[in-house]
Amino acid sequence: MSDELNVSDRWRLWRQRVDLDEYNTRWDRLEAEGASVHDEVELVCALGGERIIDAGCGTGRVAAELARRGKKVIGVDNDIDMLDLARARSSDVSWVLADLATVDLYGEFDVAIMAGDVLNYVTPGYESLVVSNLARQLVPGGLLVCGGSLAEPAQLAHYDNWCRAAGLVLQERYASWDGVPYDRPGHYAVSIHTRAR
Repeated sequence: MSDELNVSDRWRLWRQRVDLDEYNTRWDRLEAEGASVHDEVELVCALGGERIIDAGCGTGRVAAELARRGKKVIGVDNDIDMLDLARARSSDVSWVLADLATVDLYGEFDVAIMAGDVLNYVTPGYESLVVSNLARQLVPGGLLVCGGSLAEPAQLAHYDNWCRAAGLVLQERYASWDGVPYDRPGHYAVSIHTRAR
């Protein structure tokens, strides 16, 4: 892993502690045991749209499943080791090594999804750049779907401000990927914002 990545110290600590092969196969084991491991995919599919960006795709679990279900998916991450595992997982996804704050995918996408605390792993101060750059990749009416903990640096109020500044309007918010209502503040939120038409 390069030391020059646009990532937070929290990410660097996580990567030092985690065996990527174990992390990658963990989801397959959980699914084989009957666990629901595709809640993010279920939600995105229910929202509609065919062209999807998996922003901060990691080892490709979400992107690969979306592609298996017939979606046209681009997975973007700035960690080459994780992308290598993603490429081995699926050849049906276009995998892109890039920084989410600056990547230009030269397309118009229906949905951009950030699953797994992506914004908490971005260098502090760059989160709003990531949000605005992803918003630019969306068609009018396109959706930015983000799930993450509410701990700093991506507290919910900050996130909503970044989205407003990027021309995104809150459409829905859940407490989890399986659609549990967000009826009181908790430690996790899944937010769906729409790009203004």
